[in-house]
Amino acid sequence: MIYNLLAPLAEDFILFNLFRYLTFRAGAACITALVMSLVIGPGLIRYLRQWQKGGQPIREDGPQSHLLTKKGTPTMGGLLILIALIASTLIWADLRNGYVWAVLVVTVAYGALGFADDWLKVTKRNTKGVSGRQKLLVQGGFGLLVGLWMMWLLPSQLATTMAVPFFKEVLIPFSLLFPLVAMLVMMGASNAVNLTDGLDGLAIVPVMIAAGVFALIAYLVGNRVFADYLQLHFVPGTGELTVFLSALVGAGLGFLWFNAPPARVFMGDTGSLSIGGALGAVAVATKHEIVLAIVGGLFVVETLSVVIQVFWFKRTGRRVFLMAPLHHHFEKKGWAEPTIVIRFWIIAMILALVGLSTLKIR
Repeated sequence: MIYNLLAPLAEDFILFNLFRYLTFRAGAACITALVMSLVIGPGLIRYLRQWQKGGQPIREDGPQSHLLTKKGTPTMGGLLILIALIASTLIWADLRNGYVWAVLVVTVAYGALGFADDWLKVTKRNTKGVSGRQKLLVQGGFGLLVGLWMMWLLPSQLATTMAVPFFKEVLIPFSLLFPLVAMLVMMGASNAVNLTDGLDGLAIVPVMIAAGVFALIAYLVGNRVFADYLQLHFVPGTGELTVFLSALVGAGLGFLWFNAPPARVFMGDTGSLSIGGALGAVAVATKHEIVLAIVGGLFVVETLSVVIQVFWFKRTGRRVFLMAPLHHHFEKKGWAEPTIVIRFWIIAMILALVGLSTLKIR
């Protein structure tokens, strides 16, 4: 909004020329989201605590320590992330950019779905919420819609293909199936982050790491000079997603202030489904879907642990892990929660570096 209002005046007022720089607006978006979340956080948490009373329902089949340490903590903290993220993006992004709006649609739609799930859990005082089938239908519907939108926005030579990291010329053609592929990327990322969100601070830091990596990717891919130099596929307009992703980093930092152990609020599905879907949408827009699986490898492993556990238990009646997702397995083994969280953060940072290496190794 500020860009659209003030950038055209740069020729008359030299100071307004700052708003033409993507890096300036990205930094401003990060700071705005951080300050906003820190300011509104205490009031929002007080309201959630008063309204929810008993806090988020805790799984009785989960780690027994959670019944003591997590009881009474309110959920829906994802609202704090969404408010700061969306407001900051609307303030600092170029609102004429189609990619920004496409990613915002996914973020808001998946956030609304997560809110409905959290609402049902809190009001009915159980851990069921929205059924798995209903979640997949809503995620799939909006994912398909945005996949079609992305196909229309992308350059013709990239509109129905998927790029392969490490190979500068390789594009996997999907033709009319591309919206389905895009849908699966968004759904997969959304649910993977959701499964990872089980310990204080566990999900939000890897999300911020991934957002930081993709902010750089979006900036490079959206700039012809850098894209040509690094032999990346140039996607005009995606540079503006740097503002959105920087805002996500700022909002995540603000949320972590209140979610750091012992958490004062949980992200809930309101946050995890929305920011996971947003990362998936950005990966589709920047043609780095496979790189998201590398950078977000922690989310992939957490998801695979659930898939393996369910498959093997149904087939043999035995469990591979003491409990799934994987972080609960280590809890059952006696690892302290901060130990699990910090070690998973380290793994996320290592995977981010591996993902970044794909930009240069061609």
